[in-house]
Amino acid sequence: MASDEDEIYECLIEDFRPRLREHIVVDRVLDHLHVLENDQTDQIRQKARTEGNIIAADLLINAVLKKPHTRGWFRAFVDALSNAGCEYAADYMQVNLPEPEVEAENDNCVRLIQLLSPSLVGMKTEEVCLHCFSEGLLTEEDSDIIKNEITNRGSRSGARELLRSIVRGRPGWFSKFLQILRETEHQTLYELTGGSPDCDKQGSDEKLSSLKDEPTGSGSATVENPAADESCDSPELMDISTTEDPQGEATDLYEGASSESSELAKSLEPSQDGTDPVAAARGPENGDIVLRDYQTDVARPALEGKNIIICLPTGSGKTRVAVYITKKHLDRRREEGQSGKVVVLVNKVPLVEQHYSSEFLPFLKQAYKVERVSGDCQLKISFTEIVKKNDVIICTAQILENFLERSNEGEDEGVNLSDLTLIIIDECHHTQKGGVYNHIMMRYLKQKHKNRKLEKEQKKPMPLPQILGLTASPGVGGATKMEKAEEHILRICANLDASKIMTGSLGEYKKEPRKITLTVEDRKEDPFGEVIKKIMNAIHAHAKLNPTCDLGSQNYEQWVVQKERKAATDEDQKLRVCAEHLRQYSEGLNLSNTIRMSDAFAFLNKYYEEETKRKTTPDEEPITVTETERFLFSLFNENKEELQRLARIPAYENDSLSKLKSKILQEFSSREEARGIIFTKTRRSAIALSQWIQENPKFADIGVKASHVIGGGDQSVVKPMTSAERVDVLNKFRNGDVNLLIATTVAEEGLDIPACNFVIRYGLVTNEIAMIQAEGRGRAEDSSYTLVEVKNSGVAEKECVNEYRKNMMNKAIDKIRALKQADYDKRILEFQIQAIMEEKVRMTKKKQKDMKNANPSEVKFSCRGCSKHVCTGEDIQIIENMHRVNVTSEFCKLFIQRENTSLQERLLESDTNCFIACKDCGQRWGSMMMYRGIELPCLHVKNFVVTFNGKKISKCTKWNELAVKFAAFDYAEHASRVAESSDDEETM
Repeated sequence: MASDEDEIYECLIEDFRPRLREHIVVDRVLDHLHVLENDQTDQIRQKARTEGNIIAADLLINAVLKKPHTRGWFRAFVDALSNAGCEYAADYMQVNLPEPEVEAENDNCVRLIQLLSPSLVGMKTEEVCLHCFSEGLLTEEDSDIIKNEITNRGSRSGARELLRSIVRGRPGWFSKFLQILRETEHQTLYELTGGSPDCDKQGSDEKLSSLKDEPTGSGSATVENPAADESCDSPELMDISTTEDPQGEATDLYEGASSESSELAKSLEPSQDGTDPVAAARGPENGDIVLRDYQTDVARPALEGKNIIICLPTGSGKTRVAVYITKKHLDRRREEGQSGKVVVLVNKVPLVEQHYSSEFLPFLKQAYKVERVSGDCQLKISFTEIVKKNDVIICTAQILENFLERSNEGEDEGVNLSDLTLIIIDECHHTQKGGVYNHIMMRYLKQKHKNRKLEKEQKKPMPLPQILGLTASPGVGGATKMEKAEEHILRICANLDASKIMTGSLGEYKKEPRKITLTVEDRKEDPFGEVIKKIMNAIHAHAKLNPTCDLGSQNYEQWVVQKERKAATDEDQKLRVCAEHLRQYSEGLNLSNTIRMSDAFAFLNKYYEEETKRKTTPDEEPITVTETERFLFSLFNENKEELQRLARIPAYENDSLSKLKSKILQEFSSREEARGIIFTKTRRSAIALSQWIQENPKFADIGVKASHVIGGGDQSVVKPMTSAERVDVLNKFRNGDVNLLIATTVAEEGLDIPACNFVIRYGLVTNEIAMIQAEGRGRAEDSSYTLVEVKNSGVAEKECVNEYRKNMMNKAIDKIRALKQADYDKRILEFQIQAIMEEKVRMTKKKQKDMKNANPSEVKFSCRGCSKHVCTGEDIQIIENMHRVNVTSEFCKLFIQRENTSLQERLLESDTNCFIACKDCGQRWGSMMMYRGIELPCLHVKNFVVTFNGKKISKCTKWNELAVKFAAFDYAEHASRVAESSDDEETM
């Protein structure tokens, strides 16, 4: 049994080795890891000193994995990680994994810090370090190391150490770091790393993530960004990630003053809704919505007023069911003589207009007022007024959250949950920790909990809206066991307060695409790649580098990034410049394995053209070029013509392109009217593939008309698409002017795309939710879903894992639906109470952090007996980080001393001999203590009413519950004053 467990643990460590290498701090872990021999420990420490932390981390992992294992070796390793402050690494070992999109976004934030480190090292390091420590981004040991680095080697060296430390933290560190830059008046650095100079958090709509798909490094996870509530804290200037984030689109609009502006013709199209075209056409005219049997079945509990989640495949008409439920809800409220107010929440700006124009407006405009609201930072008119004047409001979730918060803070322009009667949450699988959906639902759960208390006290509870969640796939949250998959889905149900999760059998309407995986073979000849590798090896020789992994691989990418980082730290400009150029060549190799060699050449050529321009002033006067830079420029120029020549030879193209070409030709030649979507990882590959198809006469001969769809946001070096451009392409796709769409993940989730005959995922695999969304795009009869492998992508293996998770998810949903309602309700209640308690803990910690950073004068103490003001935190000093004393002359006039009859023993340093009490009411305040020969009034916080920023702190019985930084007691100064006072008395 133990052997089996050991094998599992070994596999776990090996699987996450790349992550552990990034997040382990070797010296600190070794301090807490006692299962290794002393000579092993010394050897690893030496390796860390001579070759760096990453290499030493590999050696440490090897030592931990070495057999035979001692009893409890794995637990000891995990504990050592936790105790050493490597909590993110410990999370991976305990399979407490972040969502794939959160992990990918965190990787991109790390990458951004690496790229911008030459600018960031100019920060005021000591000040930033202090703030990072108080915000929990740095441990005390981190802080000490940084301070020593500043003292010994200067501020810039300390800044590099600071940046290395913060990026090892758990996801969420980046937004705090941005805020710290702003608070410490590093406006230029704040804007450089993504902070918007004009962004107002209150008006923020959604996160403007610039972590787009331009691949300058490794990584393959999709940045879906469920936590869309930090719009002012997201990187905007650098395009660094490897996948598409459709939330880069952020339009500032309160359009739609006239509800007649929508294109009603869209409702006639037989695609998204899953209903008959005739019924769809009839709906907008007379308000009737005709549902299929399975749609009626899943809607039934919601029509009875229950909170539910509707889980139906993409293209089966979830949104149409939501429109039907909305109409019935408003009709019933109207019949009862009550007003109804429905808010439809989406997580992406394009979905606002889509739901408004294609679904809700056409069917509801005859009887109800429908409006849509989205925007970036500045709202043109009051959202509160929009809510008051309309029956149905479609908006991004962040807008509602902002105005709920305004109401919570007592501002006039707020919105309450009690103002709403139905909330519809689209793509509700994002209702998890950190997401804006979850913030809204946490307000709901807290109020529901309060309502229970009010009902027990026979008081009137606050009315709460009905909740309707829509999703194609709740996913399994990275679970590997059925139990964890069930727990993940139940937590989403609990967060949405759902009494049921509804699924339905689509029967004759079910469209299951044929699934095909096309594997690729290595090139028999790759002269283009060989030239690039020859250049890279010449650079290795020049810089005296010896890589131990395959050129162009993910491991190589990590290795060269580490070399660049270390060179920057050591101010080794020769090595740093070489490493930077090696990264570009590594990217060129990756591109030649994904798209055309000519595209890879164009990428490298553009890089060297820009580098040449950078070395020339506007007057074409040359800037100083180092010997190494001259070598690198010459090296590229010497091989440029050869690379260009080889890039033109089709026989040397990668096998992935050949497989893709064959698949497209097959689909279009075997169908009368083919229509398909190719999903790819990056913007560059989407544009390049579109151009490749348009330029190839063989595709034109069989009627292929291709175009691309990518996300918005102007942070990318690849020209982004505006909302209007994207709508234009999708309209052409609908009417047949375009029949092959090449898209990044912007088109995977939610967007209304007509029925396709085939879907191809080209070297792109993320999680099971994205896979189900992509499969759902193939909605036509006899549709196919094809996965084309790309070298070094590992997509075939990942897709197998996603298939396994998909099956596990379906089984978990079936098991949950089979639970007795009482058992289901009990588990949901437990998860809700747990969520509320965790939120309380989080808020308490936040308040403590706020107090920790506050001026002590903002904390006021009043007598618990008579409410008389006693002092402020500014008057209190702390002795040995334990005793709080007040030695001001004003305070001494407010209390009387009484003998402490319960004194049992006398202490040496601090001798308590009597207590102090309020002169007016006799309320005990604390005790007199003898400290190094001086009597001092020592306060006990439980005897006071404590107020912070005008608000009373309800529970404060111990000083450690009050996280205020009091000034240290100055013994020498006070002793001098006491001595002077004694001398005066003797003189008299």
